[in-house]
Amino acid sequence: MSERYQIAIIGSGPGGMSAAGRAAELGVSHILLERTDHLSDTIYKYQKGKHVMATPDILPLRSSMTFEAGAREAVLGAWDNECEKHGVNIRYNADLTGMKGEKGNFELTVNGSETIEADAVVLAIGLQGNLNPLRVPGAEWEGVQYQLDDPEEYEDETIVVIGAGDAAIENAVALSEQNQVIIVNRRNEFARAKDGNRKLIEDAIESEKLRCAYEANPVSVAPGEITLESKGGQERVSCNRVIARLGASPPRRFVESCGVEFPSEEMAALPELSPQYESNVSGLYIIGALGGYPLIKQAMNQGYEVVEFIQGNNIKPADEPLLEDKFGPLIDRFTVDEAIDWLRENIPLIRGLTALQLREVLLESDLHIKAAGDPIFEINEFGTTVFMIAEGLAHVQIDPTDPSVVVPLDTGKFFGEIAMVAARPRTATVVAAEPSVLLEIPRRTMIKLMNSVASVETQIRDAATARQLRVHLSQSISDELMGTILETAEEREFKWGQPLLQEGEESDGVFVIRKGSVTIYESAGGHEAFRAFAATGEFVGEGGVIENTKRGQTIRAATQVESIWIAGDRFKRIVDEVPDFKRRVHETMLTRVRHNQAASANEAWERSAEFLVDQGMGEATDILLIDETLCIGCDNCEKACAETHGGIARLKRETGPTFGNIHLPIACRHCEDPYCMSDCPADAIHRAQSGEVFIDEKCIGCGNCKINCPYDSIEMSGAPASKPGLLSWLLFGAGSGPGQNQAPAKPDNGGAAAPKLAVKCDSCKEIKGGHACVRACPTGAAFRVSPSEYFARIGS
Repeated sequence: MSERYQIAIIGSGPGGMSAAGRAAELGVSHILLERTDHLSDTIYKYQKGKHVMATPDILPLRSSMTFEAGAREAVLGAWDNECEKHGVNIRYNADLTGMKGEKGNFELTVNGSETIEADAVVLAIGLQGNLNPLRVPGAEWEGVQYQLDDPEEYEDETIVVIGAGDAAIENAVALSEQNQVIIVNRRNEFARAKDGNRKLIEDAIESEKLRCAYEANPVSVAPGEITLESKGGQERVSCNRVIARLGASPPRRFVESCGVEFPSEEMAALPELSPQYESNVSGLYIIGALGGYPLIKQAMNQGYEVVEFIQGNNIKPADEPLLEDKFGPLIDRFTVDEAIDWLRENIPLIRGLTALQLREVLLESDLHIKAAGDPIFEINEFGTTVFMIAEGLAHVQIDPTDPSVVVPLDTGKFFGEIAMVAARPRTATVVAAEPSVLLEIPRRTMIKLMNSVASVETQIRDAATARQLRVHLSQSISDELMGTILETAEEREFKWGQPLLQEGEESDGVFVIRKGSVTIYESAGGHEAFRAFAATGEFVGEGGVIENTKRGQTIRAATQVESIWIAGDRFKRIVDEVPDFKRRVHETMLTRVRHNQAASANEAWERSAEFLVDQGMGEATDILLIDETLCIGCDNCEKACAETHGGIARLKRETGPTFGNIHLPIACRHCEDPYCMSDCPADAIHRAQSGEVFIDEKCIGCGNCKINCPYDSIEMSGAPASKPGLLSWLLFGAGSGPGQNQAPAKPDNGGAAAPKLAVKCDSCKEIKGGHACVRACPTGAAFRVSPSEYFARIGS
């Protein structure tokens, strides 16, 4: 006879485990089915010691189970203890193989034959599904594995890691400390990985800690060896084991077999759910990543709430008070659910999101109510958010000298995507033309949306391309001409050092730089001589197109570059049909000719400019340089920095590279697209409207920013001890002297030391007079400058 329960919960991840805990606490008849022999398989398979985050910080935890950030082992141990304490009815090694029925009458098949009946079912199986196996002859060898628990278990082995994602990179780098590691990447770059992991693996490859087989694929496996195939042919590699990190197949097909409907055929699509997490199948509820809430704390809240909903308690979700605060005055017009439906109806860009996905976006976003005439943002402000008009009208002022020249944007339109894509200052001033409601989505959230919803990425990219061409070329380009340009325009990306075009090639088109910077060279004396620098918003390659000649120069990416390629005949049409652009092109060409002549006559400048480019100056927006002919080594710059920032200097004068009289001390460069911001789990790193990159009080000390920064500009430091008075220092030698770094404070009563937090230069953003280091220099040796300003000045 079948067992019967009020609630059957499938999957013991954070959501399912939390649901079972609440059911047990309420005394509700339940069973938690887990196909493995342990709780939360995804977290269980994290690498040993991996730190588990508890984001978003603002979201309160609502669960019968506790959870706080910590090591994977501590998190899992706490959940094991609490499941036992609450009396959770969990059955391990129970694989759900079939399900049918609806509310009050579900029949579940477990392990192919056992039957369980339930009144309601909660699916908490996540998105990972089954790990993808290595599909080559010999893959059944016992030396092939698909997970790595503890890298320290292996020593002095040759290990082949297959994959180019975050898990493969983390495994390969950890194993390389005491093993010979080869990572196999079927592409020529690690594009899918987070920026921090990409830097980690690239540094490991460059330093020869491990080897990478690029554009290679496994062909076969045999005990003790694997055969790889690449452009150079096949290679047999002797190895002790193979670790294949090939991702997993989403469980969509199984979910559909249970009767659940999806809104589209995209594999990344999520099922549409009610506010109570109920699917189109009555009595079948979906929570966690499969329902659009991938974060642990969110899933745990859903687990608690879904049991309450099944019990008939229509409680508000944990995020409801937060969203009510977000909506502000709109709550007088709508409930939270009504406001979410209203936003989806009025803003086409987010219409494809489920209500639950949109709730997550809204938690990270801001809603603004603007009166007519209110500014939204101003030209040249730094800001990377995207604005969407839920109601009203905005005017984009396209002529900085005449605010009356505007482009109107009404309900449903979006703007700000240029700064988001290019990570550059705003290109126009935007004001509300009438009372308006605006949704402002931060860059990190927007990128996450673009990566998960193809339609969002397409619309953002297409709009950014058209608007960037108008901003960077001419606002006078007609819609008809723009349509013609876009017919052949292509987005092209280049890695650092890769040529956009080569001297001597046919001049078939022009590149508009949408993100990053490039360096311009020409042949002189048997080598490539540096001639000029061009940054975001400029176009290059126009000379040969206008003059119908072959390329006269080579242009290389000085950073990671995103560009828009325009066919030569289309570029000429803009020149012929848009008078203001024709003048600009000829002025640009004349300026570059003069600059090239000045550069070719100054070999010292050419070599110093190449040095600065090699040191990554092209990525900076505000870089500290020291003229060694003026520097007297007094260290006033470093002392002033320490005194200004609570005893911790954010620059190191003596360290850093030098060429001739130019020295680059270790100090933050406030990069155009900051590496440190790319993987901050606490969202503690921001860019001020005036351009400074700074770290706020939300820093949790994870160290990702320090790992990601290629210029060693970030330190992990404890809070300094209180500084004694000047007399105490003079008379008794107490504490540190003026400008000296202070020792971290010692814990009271012998307790644990406070965690070290990230520290970096904030460009003295809130200090009257600006940079303390520059102001303290008695000889004027220290100065801060942007790359464009520096290269324009030095070559003149």
